[in-house]
Amino acid sequence: MVRVRVLTTDDWPLWRDVRLAALAEAPRSFKSRIEDWHWGGEERWRARLAMLGAHNIVAFLRGQAVGMASGLPVDSDACELRSVWVSPEARGSGVGDLLVAVVEAWARRSGATTLRLAVIPGNEPAMTLYQRHGFDFSGELGDLLSDDGVRERMMVKILR
Repeated sequence: MVRVRVLTTDDWPLWRDVRLAALAEAPRSFKSRIEDWHWGGEERWRARLAMLGAHNIVAFLRGQAVGMASGLPVDSDACELRSVWVSPEARGSGVGDLLVAVVEAWARRSGATTLRLAVIPGNEPAMTLYQRHGFDFSGELGDLLSDDGVRERMMVKILR
């Protein structure tokens, strides 16, 4: 059975370990790079978990941390789904679906009317996961990822 834990700032070592595992295992799935997170120590990891209004979760399967996701408030009407990752050994077991659903439920409780996310072009498994949960491409482009003009693709889900 998959269990989800909502993190506090005291959980920074767990967040660090799962985040670094995600960046090492799937470097092309994230805008951040593992090198970006090796400075700052405990203070930086705590600060990431202490972001005002953030909802950071880790999924566990058979007692092992196997996934992560974050929800961040954007404004009074929108929240953002970020940092979604599922370890290779847990893929296909519903962990990704649970992570997305938990962050969506948090966004609804927060009063958001939209949940949005940015996905790296070519990350078809992530796009499929998000589309399965009702996200559509917005047509808006996200941040520039490389000198050759590749940009994140924005997806949005209307929460009713």
